Amino acid sequence: MAEPATLPAPLPLFPLQMVLFPGGLLSLRVFEARYLDLMSECLRTRQPFGVVCLKAGAEAGRGAQPVQMEDVGVLARLDDVDAEQPGILRVRCLGGERFRLLQPPTQRDNGLWTAPAEVMAPDAARVPGPALLATVGALAEAIRKLQASDRVPFAQPYRLDDAGWVANRWCELLPISLAAKQKLMELDDPGTRLSLVDGYLRDKKVVSG
Repeated sequence: MAEPATLPAPLPLFPLQMVLFPGGLLSLRVFEARYLDLMSECLRTRQPFGVVCLKAGAEAGRGAQPVQMEDVGVLARLDDVDAEQPGILRVRCLGGERFRLLQPPTQRDNGLWTAPAEVMAPDAARVPGPALLATVGALAEAIRKLQASDRVPFAQPYRLDDAGWVANRWCELLPISLAAKQKLMELDDPGTRLSLVDGYLRDKKVVSG
C-alpha cells in the first residue's frame, strides 16, 4: 500500500472552475507570478499543490464577488513542465489523493491561496458488479474512439476493473454541473459513485441492458 501523501503546511491552493478527480489529467497554462513561483517550488520540493473548485467569485483578476471555494479538493502532482515562452509555462499534472481543508483559505501577500489540510482516505479497491458492466464497457469503447482520433483523455494504466477509476473517468466526461461533479468526487464509496453514474447513463440512453 502506498504511503499517505505528506502535505505542505499550509497547502498551496490552485482554485479552478473545474473538479479534478483522483487519477485525472490536468493541463494548465501558467502565467501569473504567484503560480509560476508555485510551480517552481513544487518542482524543487517534489510536493503537490491542491486543486479546489470555485463555488463563487473570479479567482483571477479583481472581481466584485468574494471568492468561495469547496472544502474538498484533489492533490495535483507535476508530471510535465514546458516553458512555452518567457513567463509562460505549460504544465501537465496528475490528480492524486483527495484532501479536506481544515480552515478557510487565506491569501499570501503575492495572492497565493493556502490553507491547512488533511488527506482523505483513497477509494477502496472494488470490482464493478455485474449490473455495472455495461457502463464499464461503454467507457472502454469511449476510450477506443478517443484514441482513434489521437486524443489521450486519461493517464495509463486504464483500470477498468476498478469501480472508483471507472466512475472518476466517467465523471470527467459527463456534461453535468460542477456541483454534481463535486458531490460525486466527495463520495466515500466508489461503488455508490459508479452506481450513480450508471443511473445517469441509463437515463440518457447511453447504456442499456
